[in-house]
Amino acid sequence: MSAAARIVEVAGEHAYRIVIGPGALADGAALASFVRGRHVLLVSDSTVAPLYASAVREALHEARPDLLVATFVLPAGEASKTLANFAAAIEALASLGATRDACVFALGGGVVGDLAGFAAACWMRGVDCVQLPTTLLSMVDSSVGGKTAVDIAQGKNLVGAFHPPRAVFADTSTLRTLPKRELRAGLAEVIKYGAIRDPRFFRWLELEHAALLAGDDDALSLAIAGSCEHKAEIVARDPLERGERALLNLGHTFGHAIETEQGYGSPHNDNLNHGEAVAVGMVLAARLSAALGMADTADTDRLAELLKVYGLPTTIPAGLAPESLLARMRLDKKNLAGRLRLVLWRGVGQAEVVPEVDENRVLAVLSG
Repeated sequence: MSAAARIVEVAGEHAYRIVIGPGALADGAALASFVRGRHVLLVSDSTVAPLYASAVREALHEARPDLLVATFVLPAGEASKTLANFAAAIEALASLGATRDACVFALGGGVVGDLAGFAAACWMRGVDCVQLPTTLLSMVDSSVGGKTAVDIAQGKNLVGAFHPPRAVFADTSTLRTLPKRELRAGLAEVIKYGAIRDPRFFRWLELEHAALLAGDDDALSLAIAGSCEHKAEIVARDPLERGERALLNLGHTFGHAIETEQGYGSPHNDNLNHGEAVAVGMVLAARLSAALGMADTADTDRLAELLKVYGLPTTIPAGLAPESLLARMRLDKKNLAGRLRLVLWRGVGQAEVVPEVDENRVLAVLSG
């Protein structure tokens, strides 16, 4: 492991370590140390597997020649995060003969991490999972915290389970092959951490935009570590999202509605990806907060300006009906007793969960 590696510890009943730095995927001894038995299912996708799957398999076999390693590859994209592909992953575990001490390695972005983690949660009522995120978005968000799920037609992540990983290895060298659009999408989630709880981090992101957009290793490692530290603190206190952890969803209720309404399985490049939808969602949440008298419009402007600096969208795509988006929002998992429950803010670094939000006020914001 590189001397530049940063370590973030996630505390709690199911404590684990996040390793951040270049070369993490090549450390076979570290990877194999989390395999209690002999069976490994390496789950990846059609974009990431050709780049890194062979190297991970070789690293594991070098450290543990006795391992039986099978590979399950999904088509790349959100369209693959389905119950059918979840079932196919379960079949792959069955074909491997995976026993209760097996380990699933999730090599890829959020789609792979979510589906592989869900399969690990369900096979024999739960086997180990190690997350190997290869996108910035998955490094700072989906790989940490144990949320696993698949999508259905009615909405994102509606079928899933909490299943914390045994470890997370965020190899920052994989970001060098990441398309610029995907890098920017990940930076939307990084900005979220400053927006919900850390004004100083938010200010750092305002100052360091050039280095982060250029893919500077040190700047990205700092951004990833800072984001993971924030998430780790919250997850340790609220592992099952019964309170504070909901703050991590700033912008997500709006964003998921946009993704679902656009058809998250669509291959069209003009559809927003997850990070882009969250960027729009954060601005909508800030606008709603201002409309409710919770925050100053200057904070909304500051957030929107930062997102624009990072090349992220801040307005709802054309052609989406406000009423349809609101209908999608009603299915959000944070809602209680059929009432909208949203993450809003009182300005940069001051997010809070607001119950029973008036749907008419939300509709007004969605209508622009």
